[in-house]
Amino acid sequence: MADWTLRPASAADVEPVAELRAIVMRPDLERLGRYDEHRVRQRFRDGFVPAHTWIIEVRGDLAGCVALRPAPDAHWLEHFYLAAHLHGTGIGTAVLHTLLTRCDHDATLVRLNVLRGSPARRLYERLGFRMESEDPVDVFMVREPRFG
Repeated sequence: MADWTLRPASAADVEPVAELRAIVMRPDLERLGRYDEHRVRQRFRDGFVPAHTWIIEVRGDLAGCVALRPAPDAHWLEHFYLAAHLHGTGIGTAVLHTLLTRCDHDATLVRLNVLRGSPARRLYERLGFRMESEDPVDVFMVREPRFG
C-alpha cells in the first residue's frame, strides 16, 4: 500500500475533486444510464462542505476525497472517491477504517448510499455496513458503532 495521508479540505479543492469524481463515477453512472458531463461535477460542487471533508493524498498528490456529514441521527459518509489506479491497494479500506474508528469512539451511527451494482458496496459490507433500503439507483446502508 502506498503512503497516504488525510488532510482537511479547503475551498480550493472543489474543482480538482469535482473532476476526480467525474472520472471515477463515470463507469457506474454510464452503466445506470445516468452520466451527465455537467451534472456529475455540479452535484459535488453543490454538496461540498470543506469543514466535513478530507482530502486523501498519496505522496503529496491528490488521490481522493471523503466526507462525514453530521446529521441528527448519524453521520453520512459522502463523497468517497479514490483515483481508479489506487482501487484494490488497501488505501480505501485504511481511510474508511480511520474514519469509522472515530465514529465508533463517539458511538456514532454511520449511513451512506452507494450506486446499485457498484463494486464499492463490497468494501462497505466488509467494514460492517448493511443494506437498509434501496431504490432503482441507490442502495442505502447503515453501520452501527462498534465497541472494543
